[in-house]
Amino acid sequence: MVFLNFPHPVHHLEVFAGSLILPYTEIMVEDGGLDATIDALSTEEWLSCAKRLVPIALEKAKEAKGFRGKWKMIILKLEQMPSQLSDLASHPCFSKSVLCKEQLQAVSKTLNDAICLARLCVKEKYERKLQMQSDLDALLGKLDLNLRDCGLLTKTGVLGEVTLPSAVARTLPELESGIHGNIRELLARLQIGHLEAKQKALDNLLEVMKEDDKHILAFLGRSNVAALVQLLTATSPRIREKTVTVICLLVESGSCENWLVSEGVLPPLIRLVESGSALGKEKAMISLQRLSTSAETARSIVVHGGVQPLIDICRTGDSVSQVAAACTLKNISAVPEVHQALADEGIVKVTIDLLESGTLLGSKEHAAECLQNLTSSNKNLRRSVISEGGVKSLLAYLDGPLPQESAVGALKNLIGSISMDVLIALGLLPRLVRVLKSGSLGTQQAAASAICQICTSTEMKRLVGESGCIPLLIKMLEAKLNNTREAAAQAIYSLMTESQNCQEVKKDDKSVPNLVALLDPSPQNTAKKYAVSCLMLLSSSKKCKKLMISYGAIGYLKKLTDMEIPGAKKLLERLERGVLKSLFSKK
Repeated sequence: MVFLNFPHPVHHLEVFAGSLILPYTEIMVEDGGLDATIDALSTEEWLSCAKRLVPIALEKAKEAKGFRGKWKMIILKLEQMPSQLSDLASHPCFSKSVLCKEQLQAVSKTLNDAICLARLCVKEKYERKLQMQSDLDALLGKLDLNLRDCGLLTKTGVLGEVTLPSAVARTLPELESGIHGNIRELLARLQIGHLEAKQKALDNLLEVMKEDDKHILAFLGRSNVAALVQLLTATSPRIREKTVTVICLLVESGSCENWLVSEGVLPPLIRLVESGSALGKEKAMISLQRLSTSAETARSIVVHGGVQPLIDICRTGDSVSQVAAACTLKNISAVPEVHQALADEGIVKVTIDLLESGTLLGSKEHAAECLQNLTSSNKNLRRSVISEGGVKSLLAYLDGPLPQESAVGALKNLIGSISMDVLIALGLLPRLVRVLKSGSLGTQQAAASAICQICTSTEMKRLVGESGCIPLLIKMLEAKLNNTREAAAQAIYSLMTESQNCQEVKKDDKSVPNLVALLDPSPQNTAKKYAVSCLMLLSSSKKCKKLMISYGAIGYLKKLTDMEIPGAKKLLERLERGVLKSLFSKK
């Protein structure tokens, strides 16, 4: 005979020849052999033990005196236990899964607790009533957990997920099959058991994911994702921190975003940003950053009150979290319908502050792009950015080592809302010239578009021409990207309507060949209409006309005339007259 001694308040089970019987007795456990004996018991033996304990627990609970309300609730839960045990025993994977065995062990321990507490409550008088009330509350919690976990094992497919189908198992090498089985079991443990067991499962899950997250992703199901989301609201800060670390790894892998959002991950992530640990805040911020790339999710972040915590991080957070928060706000600002909600939370001021004093370049880049998005269509927000000193901050940002397209784009959006005199006084033109010289193609394109917008008067065109941008725009006509060539051609045409600028274009040796090349009739070439307009202005010069003809403009223009491109027919006629005159003069 061997005695099993469970932790307090669990007492003892007598085991005879592999079968479990009662009653419980106060006896000492002999040294050694206890763990081995428990491990040796089969799942069926633990099921037998639990089934025998249920009626005894019910009988003792009905005899208990005092705390009748609590005992009534305990009795209701005990009465549900037989059907749960029956469902568990009838599952096809019952004898194959270690989770079933562990669950039956937990149920048996809980039933033993109930018997022990009921025996104490049989007496009319007993000491430590507050302790008894606490123990009964704990017992109710354990019964709830046992019933829930039994239901999860039998009704949600957890057991099926843990146990590989025999056909699959046969096709896998032994080692790989073992790894896959362990991963399935590990994921299932996130859904069942007490918090300490789930924390251990999280630790193991993190270890596996750090080595190779592909193993986890291959078997991750929606129920596992739902379990992780629930753990984000666990009472233990440590569990919340580990859970958000797992979720961050999942989000960064590009998997499960839709499942996470639909299972309600946003509110707990936002709460972690507000009041989590330093690591918890950082991982929650990175998760929100990735999730906010979806417009629908960005809207949901606003609805769930996520904007203010993000703004607070931008103001006071560490550099890594600040970049993630700024990027998330940038992503949200790409959704026009939430612009006013962002403005109401104070986003204009905080993004301008980031632009001026962000600790990392990344946060400044995101702030500039956020301002570009905010000013794209909202006049009130444009006025707000101007009144908060945004124009000056954007111009100062362009003085940095890598001028960004977003900053130029934001300035372009603001041009129509501020006087040209102010823009000139603040030094816009030298910044645009610098961008045209050293910026990326996208930034140069934005600068060319900005030039088109500021060329609203003859005087302004003259000032822009004198700033030295015309040779740079002519060079841009050689860019590989069609949109860049189109922006440059449009800017050149805007400037050429001022005579002095037109003369400068004529003097540039590359202007005519580059513009003729843009007469290419292919549909991809959207710059041809501006090229025709520019060449028309240059056609008053005999030298330029000769160059156009020598570079094949007539052939292009014939095709463009057939396509009814504005000005092509007129320019063609002018060039053909020049050819005829040249022929007659030779005769």
